[in-house]
Amino acid sequence: MFGKILGAALAATAFGIGQTGVATADTFVPLPGGTITRELADGTTITVRLEQESARINGSMGGTPMHRNVWVTARASVDLAGPSASTATIKISPGYIVGCQVDIAGITESADETATASQGGGGAWSVAPAQALGTGITLGPGKALARLMLDLEKPDDYGQESHKRYNKVPGPRTSVTWIDETFAVDGCGGYAQARAFVAAEVDTTNFIGNVMLWGQPFSIG
Repeated sequence: MFGKILGAALAATAFGIGQTGVATADTFVPLPGGTITRELADGTTITVRLEQESARINGSMGGTPMHRNVWVTARASVDLAGPSASTATIKISPGYIVGCQVDIAGITESADETATASQGGGGAWSVAPAQALGTGITLGPGKALARLMLDLEKPDDYGQESHKRYNKVPGPRTSVTWIDETFAVDGCGGYAQARAFVAAEVDTTNFIGNVMLWGQPFSIG
């Protein structure tokens, strides 16, 4: 990873929102973040927040309108309250979806574990992130791709390298902070957009609850 990602005790998820114009050098985009609260099956409530969110956009070393870099910063958190708050386990997985000449405002979560976004017959977009942030993103017109912030490496039960795309902690709260995390977007000759998302899962002995938060798209030129 090129930026800094910090995981700690306070949980995850909400997204930023913002608009900027042209992807010129060092275009700073302040993003307002957001908050959402949902009640789970047993009456436990989950509150997801995105705070201190911003993006900084500049041209990449490619030096053409088809190249741009994005540097993103934010803190996502999740808080549980209620019957299962102290015994539940929270999984948090933040990321960004990037689109080239598509309206990504209609993208929603999907159960499919592919790393690409697809557009259904009714025009609705769905996406299931499965790749880590940090490498370049190459997109043609009409394409969108999701990248996850987290790539946690640890040995599996057989001592082999494994990667987790989420942070798993005991409740009632957890958080993830990223500072100047960067990714490059190449190959998009038209307008490009990005949009933050955070997936949160609450596991208890009796049920599993999921909350997906999306930020509003912001232009990256």
